[in-house]
Amino acid sequence: MLNSTLSTLSYFILEAYMNVGTLRYFYFVVTLMLYGSIIVANAWLIVVISVNRSLHEPMYMFLCSLFVNELYGSSGLFPFLLIQILSDVHTVSAPLCFLQVFCIYTYANIEFCNLAVMSYDRYVAICHPLQYNTRMTLNTVTVFIVLSWFYCFIRCFITLNLNIRLTLCGNSLNSLYCQSYLIIKLACSAAQVNNIYGLIGLVFSVIFPLLAILFSYSRILKVCFSGSRNTRQKAVSTCTPHLISLVNFSFGCLFETLQSRFDMSSWSHVLRLTLSLYFLMLQPLLNPIVYGMQMSKIRNSWKGFLQKKILA
Repeated sequence: MLNSTLSTLSYFILEAYMNVGTLRYFYFVVTLMLYGSIIVANAWLIVVISVNRSLHEPMYMFLCSLFVNELYGSSGLFPFLLIQILSDVHTVSAPLCFLQVFCIYTYANIEFCNLAVMSYDRYVAICHPLQYNTRMTLNTVTVFIVLSWFYCFIRCFITLNLNIRLTLCGNSLNSLYCQSYLIIKLACSAAQVNNIYGLIGLVFSVIFPLLAILFSYSRILKVCFSGSRNTRQKAVSTCTPHLISLVNFSFGCLFETLQSRFDMSSWSHVLRLTLSLYFLMLQPLLNPIVYGMQMSKIRNSWKGFLQKKILA
């Protein structure tokens, strides 16, 4: 343990890594394959949506933003994780640690914001279909996407700045990667401002988006129960991927939040490590699979695009 301020602290120790011996190469290959799959799947769907004019609609523009965010969040974890798997000394420099905190936290915030605006898009499409084209214009969609990213970057930049100002009494993090709250727990100076700002950020970045999603789906369910069979089928086909993505990501974030704040030492170490990476590993891979397979328009566009490339 080091008694020092952040300005003189040069590195953090990541204590959650286990000594796996030669199995490290197996874990490295599995992680590399997973990262490669995430890059290929998300990048491919971004290309399909970008080059196909029939997909230049609000819902698919939001999906494109979602896939870009998956690439961004994965890049904040996987290269770092691959290096740590092969390393004998699990340390990370202070600047790199805070860069990772910024990347992962902006990714998580943008993910919730994206899911919230996507639920609003589905609400307008199902509950107010005649007003959809006037409400969800290109300018409106652009503003939603830009504001979501801009707000999350600014909010996380402030979080990062507050953490950097802390005086730390240690440099050991019981985690596989750098986390804001674990760094705050090392503070030997007052961290009330960090905690208060964290709670405010939680309300605006998680609670409000979830409330917006709940409102949207409560209205959608109301229309489904009172509407025709075709309306219900349309709602199910377009909302199912979104709900799967939302539930999966919310579960992962909830567990990671609970694990960083409460003692879960009674749980299996392997299980805790797996679940700590759950929302950062599964979500970027799940989204392109769910949306690519469930939405017929993307699936048909993907097949047409692939056929053109083969015949060219």
